[in-house]
Amino acid sequence: MSDSQNLRALSDEYEKLQGDLSETVQARQKLESQYTENQGVQKEFAGLEDDAKIYKLVGPVLLKQDTVEAKSTVDSRLQYIDGEIKRVEVNINALQKLCSEKRDQIMRIQSQQQQQQAPPA
Repeated sequence: MSDSQNLRALSDEYEKLQGDLSETVQARQKLESQYTENQGVQKEFAGLEDDAKIYKLVGPVLLKQDTVEAKSTVDSRLQYIDGEIKRVEVNINALQKLCSEKRDQIMRIQSQQQQQQAPPA
């Protein structure tokens, strides 16, 4: 494969990796938002009396929910989201590393092409 074909293939791979990275970062932002929202709910629950009435919105209906169950659900959700954030972070780091490697390969080939095209001194 010629340098220009190799460069084009690497550029395409780099662009795809950048798109994947962007999507993964957006997913992480969504998880962070959900985490923050659930932390707010958890703080609200902490201020409630044990006999407080909690309702959950299911479709267009409010259903009464057991306080202990509601608190447990929120705690579990926070643990799950935290785990997902950590998993997505690993993916982001891996994608950033791959992007960096592709960028370095592209720069190396471009440098070689410039040296080949430069007139002899």
